[in-house]
Amino acid sequence: MSSTETEGRAQVVIVGGGFGGVRVARALARADVDVTLVDRTNHHLFQPLLYQVATGILSPGLIAPALRRVVKKQPNTRTLLADVHDIDPQGKIVRALGPNGQQLDLPYDYLVVAGGATHAYFGHDEWARFAPGMKSIEDARMLRSRILGAYELAELATDEEERDAHLTFVVVGAGPTGVEVTGQLAELAHHVLPDEYRSIDTRQAKIVLLDAAPSVLPSFAPKLQRYTQRRLEKMGVHVRLGTTATDMDTRSITVKGPKGVETITACTKIWAAGVQASPLAATLAKATGTATDRAGRIEVDPDCSLPGAEDVYAIGDMVTTVDRLPGVAQVAMQQGTYVGRLIAARVQGDHTTPAPFRYRDKGSMATIGARQAVADVWGVKITGWVGYLLWCYVHVMFLIGWGNRLGTLYNWVRSLRYARHRGHRLINMSAAKAVEEGRGAA
Repeated sequence: MSSTETEGRAQVVIVGGGFGGVRVARALARADVDVTLVDRTNHHLFQPLLYQVATGILSPGLIAPALRRVVKKQPNTRTLLADVHDIDPQGKIVRALGPNGQQLDLPYDYLVVAGGATHAYFGHDEWARFAPGMKSIEDARMLRSRILGAYELAELATDEEERDAHLTFVVVGAGPTGVEVTGQLAELAHHVLPDEYRSIDTRQAKIVLLDAAPSVLPSFAPKLQRYTQRRLEKMGVHVRLGTTATDMDTRSITVKGPKGVETITACTKIWAAGVQASPLAATLAKATGTATDRAGRIEVDPDCSLPGAEDVYAIGDMVTTVDRLPGVAQVAMQQGTYVGRLIAARVQGDHTTPAPFRYRDKGSMATIGARQAVADVWGVKITGWVGYLLWCYVHVMFLIGWGNRLGTLYNWVRSLRYARHRGHRLINMSAAKAVEEGRGAA
């Protein structure tokens, strides 16, 4: 028994307030432990709906409730706004910096690291300023400013070539995120914005979706892949498969595909092609001597603990297992519940070897613009309106808080009933500044 356990209740530190971290905290709600949930933001983010913030359907608050609110009914849990920068497994201390730069030393008996993932540019990190991705509320707000700012700049352009550059949008990556944001870009161009501009026809916008894979939604069933591609093309999207990005700058992206190398003039690029583990994985790996894979994910044992450190666990997108589980929210949530229950059992004195974590795949789904979606649930392939209704139900039920659920449903119903309604289209920076950020200007 550790020193902190002899002095009182066991101390559990959870790093990361995403899907996995919150599930760990909830699983420990009635355990005889004190829980400290540490995150560098003050909110729990529902990442699957970030693209709807970026395209003006939802406000950020609906998908990002405050962490303090999430755990307010758990008296044994506190939250800290801090950035973890070091982990000492020998001394059992997590070191973090508070908002004012204050050094925080957090002792633990059990540590769970759920740092998530960030964008992967496959060795071209300089592309991040030209083709941002979506992993945070700030990312989504900035993308919304770039997307809507592009139309504002096109409205002001006096040169046709300049106008076309602003009206061309390229999405790199045809997985669920890429498909969903592409579908909403098409909805904006063809149904939301046409009546609002006087010098341009937004329906002339060129929307390109490209991926190195031979199909869209590579992890989905072939039937759903074909349906998705047909729907996107019917919406006017240029789907470019077997095509990789080789270079890009502020005004263009160079790609290599079946027909050779081509440069596409486009001011707005969006990255949805890959992810890599949070830097916390490297910090934890260095501290414990644990190996990582090519994507920076740390290797864990079947019970999600680190090899040789039974009191340290890592879960979610930042880990890799022998099963090679997909990087989706369901994995992190199930791992979080599993680890939370495991810690609760050990605090009660059960130190038997636990059954290994087993992931239950509940299916995959993705929207294709408004009123259309594809879903693979328990082996059943669903498309069209039925798929869309199922997608809505699943996603709204995973939101935290009935206020957020009802608010999200209200916005969805309005966007369906009134095709031109997008109530959250503020540009938080000037259109010119949004483009300047893409140029890497200070």
